[in-house]
Amino acid sequence: MYIKDLYTVESLYRENMVVKGYQFGKGDKAACIIGSLRGNELQQMYICSQLVRKLKELEANDCISSGKEILVVPVVNAYSMNVGKRFYGVEQTDLNRTFPGSSYGTSTARLTDAVLQQIKDYSYGIQFTSFYMQGEFVPHVRMMETGYQNTSLANLFGLPYVVVRKPKPIDTKTLNFNWQDEMTAAFSVYSNRSDEIDENAARQVVAAVLRFLTRMGILHYESHSGYISHVIKEEDLTDIHARKGGFFRPFVKAGEEVRYNQECAEIVDPYEGEILERIVAPTDGIIFFAHTNPLASENEILFRLIHRLHE
Repeated sequence: MYIKDLYTVESLYRENMVVKGYQFGKGDKAACIIGSLRGNELQQMYICSQLVRKLKELEANDCISSGKEILVVPVVNAYSMNVGKRFYGVEQTDLNRTFPGSSYGTSTARLTDAVLQQIKDYSYGIQFTSFYMQGEFVPHVRMMETGYQNTSLANLFGLPYVVVRKPKPIDTKTLNFNWQDEMTAAFSVYSNRSDEIDENAARQVVAAVLRFLTRMGILHYESHSGYISHVIKEEDLTDIHARKGGFFRPFVKAGEEVRYNQECAEIVDPYEGEILERIVAPTDGIIFFAHTNPLASENEILFRLIHRLHE
């Protein structure tokens, strides 16, 4: 293992922030794995730490293919993580909305530009990221429909689902989109949580990444086959909204199967304690995303459902 400094953000009033990369093997730039870009992505950083630990062991046992290089970057946004903030700097900028950056831009733009320049030549890019809404997911691989996406490759992770989404204008500033624009086969891997550590989900994602690297000939590693992934389009998911705002009392979790008209949650009046609304499933399906914040706002998405695929 070789530890290298990818970029340094100099500071007048505190230690410099150094973005570190952990390199395994030598040769062709085969795969790059990126952890937390946001300061609350603790699970994402933890998954990377477990990958670093495992790859050190595999490298010591000569399990990395000859002429292949793997780079792991556990955290880019260490400043925000240290102070418990999701976004970067005094501007509170979302780093995953500032790619490709610019070497002549703001400090944020220079940071994302420097990171992209270091990782853009890898054949495969894996990013552990989080959703813009607070909640838990069924672990899955997400790809943007850029014309370069390859769902067959995404299936090799062996996670339950592969989600393909059409990019919106704001998505053109994400790492995934710009990685694909550099002709890297980029995958966003979602664990079930972000701001707390889930050991079981972390092990599932580590196993999925090692499985993918093995199937691409980058590792020599005996892995279990995992799931046969279902490919779904994001626009085919059914969103369940709150009609009222108040305390959110859920009865189901991500991954659970629900039936038509099954009660999934309640919205409780925050002043008087009365039930304002009962949230029911509009169709049979599986809970793909579940809101976890104790409060729900009017019209907020509480659940996203995958329609039942077959009996």
